[in-house]
Amino acid sequence: MSNSEKHQTLDEMMNETPEEPGAEPPLDAPADDEVETLRAERDDMRDRFMRALADAENARKRSERDRKEAENYGGSKLSRDILPVYDNLRRAVETVTDEQREANKALIEGVELTMKELISVFSKHGIIPIEPETGEKFDPNQHQAMFEAPVPDTKAGEIIQVMATGFMLHDRLLRPAQVGVSSNPG
Repeated sequence: MSNSEKHQTLDEMMNETPEEPGAEPPLDAPADDEVETLRAERDDMRDRFMRALADAENARKRSERDRKEAENYGGSKLSRDILPVYDNLRRAVETVTDEQREANKALIEGVELTMKELISVFSKHGIIPIEPETGEKFDPNQHQAMFEAPVPDTKAGEIIQVMATGFMLHDRLLRPAQVGVSSNPG
């Protein structure tokens, strides 16, 4: 490059208007509107994405909760229907006299073993018996009062007779224990 070219280049540079440092080139109006539109669209899409993500997480949690509930309590209707079988086996075992036990030893042992197996199956599936004792306080959350009677030497609200065992299925009441309750005035 010759000296004259250098001077010419310097002259051209001197004639140009200097730019302020850090100044951005001016944006034309249509491009500015387009950027704002794209930002609004981006924000809307981000909001929709976050909502969809939250909905998916809620659906997953609800599905898990429903699965666990179905696993634990899905058989409650069948369980309720089998309880009379337990009641009948228990009554059969309780009504056997000593003479009948001697005469039909094998049959009675079979009924007792069947009852034990039924209790074992209940336990395996989370069915827990509620067996109140005479003299316990009546609990309306676990007991059903079948009758009230004034019985001497008892307090009002005490269980005086147990008519049927109650059952819980995990933490839910499957069937309340059926009891008689003292109505003795204090």
